[in-house]
Amino acid sequence: MSRETLNARRLLCPLPVIRTQDRVKRMAAGEQLEVICTDPGVMQDIPAWCRINGHTILETKAEDGEYIIVLEVGE
Repeated sequence: MSRETLNARRLLCPLPVIRTQDRVKRMAAGEQLEVICTDPGVMQDIPAWCRINGHTILETKAEDGEYIIVLEVGE
């Protein structure tokens, strides 16, 4: 299983979600994506987008002004 990292630092809503969506389109089911953001809104926006699109949130954390979300790509 591979994990990619998406740097979405300094991007404001809705750009982190759009960049996440664009990256996930190029990934296979079961792969993981770590999204690193500085906009706190992603803690609600990306999990909501994942629920709608069939992806799974594996981890969320906030540290040092950054918000990190790890998701697994669904079918």
